[in-house]
Amino acid sequence: LRSRSPGRARRTNASRRSCLVARFGDIYAEERLDAETLLRTYISDIEMVQRIIYIAAVESFHAAKMAYRQFKIRVRDTLSLGHSGPESLEDAVLDYIVRHEDLYDVQGSVNEVIRSMNINPKISFPPEIDFIVISNLIRELCRVAFSMQTLIPPLDIAFGTDGELFSETKYHRSSDSDFTAVLVAYHVWPALMENDIVILKGKAVTKR
Repeated sequence: LRSRSPGRARRTNASRRSCLVARFGDIYAEERLDAETLLRTYISDIEMVQRIIYIAAVESFHAAKMAYRQFKIRVRDTLSLGHSGPESLEDAVLDYIVRHEDLYDVQGSVNEVIRSMNINPKISFPPEIDFIVISNLIRELCRVAFSMQTLIPPLDIAFGTDGELFSETKYHRSSDSDFTAVLVAYHVWPALMENDIVILKGKAVTKR
């Protein structure tokens, strides 16, 4: 009997997690602001701009998670034909995905996000412009979301709805919020979660 040893993905989990959490923070500080500046040239309503960016983040995580599940199934089907160890099949699958993340069809996810945004009733865009103008933000979010699925446990974003009770542990209030309001009017950025525990707070707008 061979002893099962942890794969490379498990051994590097902590360092990869640290890098991905930092990258998610960088996207908030850099690509998100770039996208907001770009959108403001087309849309004067800051609430609509922030809604668009938040929904782009939510849809990016959804698309990347779907792509990861499909990618993992294909890898498992392929590796199971000749796998003999010493690591478990699941660890071998995870190691392969971590080593070959460049095979992730990120553009396919970007296209899926834009399609979803085009039919989202909460956001609108001038008809002569397309959500593709913020594809750089979407692409970076998809990449980091896909990589976060290779962590043990995986990282995800919090589910948020308009009108939910504002949570101090999950969100920062935006500077233009009514700080006495207890309900979220809309979200600016999602919180990052690990097993339902907040890793990085998101941002929300509270109004009466």
